[in-house]
Parts: sequence; structure tokens; C-alpha cells
Amino acid sequence: METILGDARGLADAVEALAEQIARGRRAGVPVLGLVGVRTRGEPIAERLAMRLAERLGVEVPVGVVDIALHRDDLGRGRRWPTLKGTDIPFEVDGAEVVLVDDVLYTGRTIRAALNAICDLGRPAVVRLAVVVDRGGRELPIRADYVGLTLPEGLTGRVKVRVAPIDPADGVVAEPEAPR
Repeated sequence: METILGDARGLADAVEALAEQIARGRRAGVPVLGLVGVRTRGEPIAERLAMRLAERLGVEVPVGVVDIALHRDDLGRGRRWPTLKGTDIPFEVDGAEVVLVDDVLYTGRTIRAALNAICDLGRPAVVRLAVVVDRGGRELPIRADYVGLTLPEGLTGRVKVRVAPIDPADGVVAEPEAPR
């Protein structure tokens, strides 16, 4: 049985908080601010953030998406080869302030792969990380610059951010560990 950590309003509040943090944390002298969502749920979260940032900053904030499938450190360890959905970043990465957007930060391995994928495209002035949920439990030295919801470390099971239109409704839930 899952535990509801946040409903649609809670997710909207977390996105609003992220937008405020990003707007306040803008790096002076960097002309381009672009958001890059990590496939799959990072993409619609980045799109929502871009709308909120446009309201605050008075400029359109471009949104891209990064596919980390070929940058994963467990590539080839599974039974099947990953499905590639592609990376599409509609702004010049070189010299830009890139905010990498994902739903849940846990071990840090997904973010490491996303950083590798972005840096394959150029050299940003700075890369920041925005996550809806930080649940602790890092295996790599990666931290989020902007966080919507911080969960206590030691939480077992899986944390999922549900985002429409990918999921039926918005929300944040914790699912218990599956029995082995």
C-alpha cells in the first residue's frame, strides 16, 4: 500500500517553490537560462517551471530534454538494451546557465549520467540541479541546488512523483519495498 506524501496541490507548491529558488539564484552575467528535464518526468516538470519562471523573470525560458540511456553506469547489465528517446536541447549549451530538472534525487547516478550527456553537447557556464523530491541516500557526491520537498533519510521503498499527462494525476507517493 502506498503512502501519499503530496497531492496535486503539494506538487504545484513544490514547483512554485523551485521557480522562486531558481529566480533568486540566477547567476549574474550569464545571458541564457535554460532548463533541461531528465526523461521522463523531468520534462513536464521543467515545462511547468519554465512557465513560472517566465512570469517572474519576464522572459521566455527555453526547455530541453536529455535522454540518459547511453550514459547510465548499469548499461548492458540488464536483460534488454535501453530504448532511446533522444535528447533535444533547443538552446546553445556553451556558456549557458543550465538548470537540470528531475523528479527524485536518490543515489545521484541518474544526475551523473545527465551531466555527462549535457557536457557532450558543450560547456555550460554553470549547471544547477532542481528536484521535486530529495530523499537522501546518495552513492555519489551530488546535491541539489533547488529542492521542493526533502524527505527524511532512511525511508525505505520507492518514491514516485506522478506528473500528468504521463500519469493519471499529479502527486508524490512512497511505495513499500517489494518482497523478495
